[in-house]
Amino acid sequence: MAYAVVAHYRCAPDDEAAVRAALLRAREATRAEPANQRYEVHAVMDEPGGFLLYERYDDAAGFEAHKAAPHFEEEIVKTVWPLLTERSVTFAEAL
Repeated sequence: MAYAVVAHYRCAPDDEAAVRAALLRAREATRAEPANQRYEVHAVMDEPGGFLLYERYDDAAGFEAHKAAPHFEEEIVKTVWPLLTERSVTFAEAL
């Protein structure tokens, strides 16, 4: 069953370019993962420093494999997360 992740990130406007660049690098690497079906990065139009991510994997195990990937550690954990002022994540399974 497909597994979806929707993340809303917010950073200070001064950090927006760095977060955007890291998210786009993560997008390219994630799209090459075997269990990834979709990985979209959106800038929130009315929210400076706001990003919305939509990710879809074959299953929860595919998402766990994504979190174990070296690019996740480098781009998300070490680069993006320290710059965030707010982060929320929703997990869902396709019906």
